Amino acid sequence: MSAGRPDPLPGVDGLLAEQLDYYRRRAFEYDEWWQRLGRYDHGADHAAEWERQVGEVEDALEGFAPGGDVLELAGGTGWWTERLAGTASTLTVLDASVETLELNRRRLGPRAGLRYVVADLFDWEPDRRYDTVFFSFWLSHVPRRRFAPFWELVWRCLSPQGRVFLIDNRRGLEELLVEHHIVEEADGVQRRTLNDGSAHRVVKVYWEPAELTARLGLEGWEAEIGGTRWFIYGSARPAAHARR
Repeated sequence: MSAGRPDPLPGVDGLLAEQLDYYRRRAFEYDEWWQRLGRYDHGADHAAEWERQVGEVEDALEGFAPGGDVLELAGGTGWWTERLAGTASTLTVLDASVETLELNRRRLGPRAGLRYVVADLFDWEPDRRYDTVFFSFWLSHVPRRRFAPFWELVWRCLSPQGRVFLIDNRRGLEELLVEHHIVEEADGVQRRTLNDGSAHRVVKVYWEPAELTARLGLEGWEAEIGGTRWFIYGSARPAAHARR
């Protein structure tokens, strides 16, 4: 496996702890970002374009048809969990934030075959294998030096014919919108503020579709990654020659 571009982050464990704290605190603000409300409201034209691009991603996920036993990593408040629940036979939703999973539970309500797991993805092992692994807006929060170990974990989560679908930001989102909660960015780290004005650091590694496809190839994956102006999305599966 390739080590890829070096990760410049010193003290990465402390940074990841700060990132987790940020997302626990942000749980009740997250939907404002997704729905483009409050300080994320950039007008009707932008909202319409946002919905159009989200619709493209939703169509791609529908075409992927996530079925069987599904695992959602970093499930958050449940915007994508709802869609997965419509096609999954069973659905396991994992997140390190108790707060976001509680919002997820409220959104989904009681459902047969739905299980929640509170765990830190950087310190967790699956207790079973899944037909589909899904994660949205998570890969960009994985430091470059942990890219390979993360994808090794995903591999261990998959059944022999299992598949992956991912969604994430594309750099153009922040450049175009000048997101007011991002106050500083350097070397794969952003400094962000919450509504209360407090500042927090998070990992933020942007991937372009071609770059991510190539990097996954080096790690033994076959990937088809595309994108809109503001999002990347696509599927991956272990390459036939690399399957264990």
